Amino acid sequence: MKILKYILFTLLGLIALVLIIALIIPKNFHAGSEIAINKPRQEVFDYVKLLRNQSNYDNWSRQDPNIQQTYSGTDGTVGFRYVWKSDKVGEGEQVITRIEEGQQMDTDLFFNGSKDVNKSILRVEELSPTQSKVIWEIDGKMPYPFNIIGLFFDMNKDFDKGLQNLKYILENE
Repeated sequence: MKILKYILFTLLGLIALVLIIALIIPKNFHAGSEIAINKPRQEVFDYVKLLRNQSNYDNWSRQDPNIQQTYSGTDGTVGFRYVWKSDKVGEGEQVITRIEEGQQMDTDLFFNGSKDVNKSILRVEELSPTQSKVIWEIDGKMPYPFNIIGLFFDMNKDFDKGLQNLKYILENE
């Protein structure tokens, strides 16, 4: 009986420790990456501004071949909406909120039914007439106590992989 009490108090202590740490660490997060692609800026931008294309290169859609995806509106324009549901990568919604033609697309992301907005940008810069730099970033907020996940999960790797996939697609068309 003493050993069960010891195990129970140890588990409760660990849970309390995790919850205390989650109170202290930041709830805001930033992730992203960038890559050079050997294609002209406008050609790259014309591809990335279409949210339907995102599932061809983003690392999350590629993790679940059974992901359910729905779209509404005119792709590549403000207000276009992409909704996904997946047993592996969760569910969410992405809406184009601003387009600076040839340069940047801003989107709002909502994860797992949350009303908290996560801001994402895809920016394309010209390095030369035949080479572009793509910058893909997200800023958001993880609710307590889920913000503890940020200590163990590096989203930058997913953005790196997604941009590597994008580079491969665009340079090998």
